Amino acid sequence: MPASTTTSDFSLARQVLAVSRHFASLPADTADALARQMIPRSYTAGQVICLEGELGEYVWFVEKGWVKGVRTASDGREQAALFLKDGETVGAEAVFSGANYPVTVIALEKVNTWAVSGQALIDLVKRHPALSLACLDHLSSRAVYYIQLVEDLGLRNVQARIAHTLLEHTELKDGQLIIPRRPWTTLDEMAVRLGTVRDVLSRSLNALEAEGILKMERSQIIILNPQKLVERGKA
Repeated sequence: MPASTTTSDFSLARQVLAVSRHFASLPADTADALARQMIPRSYTAGQVICLEGELGEYVWFVEKGWVKGVRTASDGREQAALFLKDGETVGAEAVFSGANYPVTVIALEKVNTWAVSGQALIDLVKRHPALSLACLDHLSSRAVYYIQLVEDLGLRNVQARIAHTLLEHTELKDGQLIIPRRPWTTLDEMAVRLGTVRDVLSRSLNALEAEGILKMERSQIIILNPQKLVERGKA
């Protein structure tokens, strides 16, 4: 990868930082310095962005699209560790720890990102305190997320994990609480995220639907009884 962005890409990189979850509040001079190091990189659905076990050399800022991070067991089973979308950042854990990437990150659809060399980012952090605080904010948020994931997988049964995950992703649309289903949101993909298998997930969703708690549709899941779903998430 080139060491720095071209002049024509600079303004686009600044726009990406302006809506980035943890880097939007950077002072102008700091954001400018970071934007100069950002290189546009696009990926198609199924393409690997970084591979678990490889040395962490780059950080990616996701401009548009969804990616997932998975760990793979020796028998080939996958556990999804995170799902990220626009405004999120990938790879910083490895870069700042000097370790390997902890997960394989895969594009779930067409994804536009901006890559920054890990060494360039570390050099900038040393010169820009505001950037170091933004990176700490990002890494702290990711650590809390992983702690919650361990709690989810270790202390909740499958139906409770389903309820808890659905509640985290609800949005209000036309007076209804819904969870949009993107083309890649299949039962198999959901099962990987929840640490279960397709059949168990399907039975659990059918049971929730039979009780009038939710309604499954091709493009969305409608939450019919949020209070009962909250109760199931505590199980």
